[in-house]
Amino acid sequence: MMTTADPNPTVSLVGQMLRAPGEIARVLNSLVMRSEPIISDLGGGKLVFRSRLRFVDPARAYIIIELCEDDAATHALLARPSATFHAEPSGWHVEFAAADPKPTSPNEGAPGIRLRFPEVVAGHRRRAEERVPTPPRQALRCIVDEAGVMSFDATMANVSRGGVGFLQYDPTISLEPGTVLKGCRIENDSGDSIVVDMEVRYSQLVDLAEGRQAQSSGCRFLNLSDAQTARIELLFGLKP
Repeated sequence: MMTTADPNPTVSLVGQMLRAPGEIARVLNSLVMRSEPIISDLGGGKLVFRSRLRFVDPARAYIIIELCEDDAATHALLARPSATFHAEPSGWHVEFAAADPKPTSPNEGAPGIRLRFPEVVAGHRRRAEERVPTPPRQALRCIVDEAGVMSFDATMANVSRGGVGFLQYDPTISLEPGTVLKGCRIENDSGDSIVVDMEVRYSQLVDLAEGRQAQSSGCRFLNLSDAQTARIELLFGLKP
């Protein structure tokens, strides 16, 4: 029998990642109780798996989700070692990854997919802070993970004091929640720049103009000094 859950637990998710199994179970059970849709973008966005959480194991060993109406998406999910899912309950963005998807057994009720209990749930209150749109005709380039082993280019759509909003990049790249991006260089067209570390909070595939797609990740700056904070406010025109 499913454990009792607060149907509105995301009050504890403001800009943070949950790793305690009890807190994770509380959030997942709320998605079950709300019958909240969960989505996973597969194959570089070519397939979208849409489902709902059906059951959260009280012992926190596994979860069960419903089958997708799209058989191809269901088969694609089952062929993966893990998948990242996101939901949008009441103005929040909730994201988690779960591994080892397998068809449920006959004694587990209606056909579904069983996955291991997630280790992390990321929560983000959408538009919780003032965001500053990128100035017209000014491209903000971000060399992501420049200090890492696999850097790549991205663009910045807007910035808030709490982090970076809508970091857009190649749709074939996927950044899992909790990924730390070291030494990211953010530049404007006049050559001004700042180098920061960022932590990925959530990622999702988005549609752009002319039918193009990109991955979009919400991130937060890590361990900023007062000087770096002032530099960010100057570079992106944030109000004091």
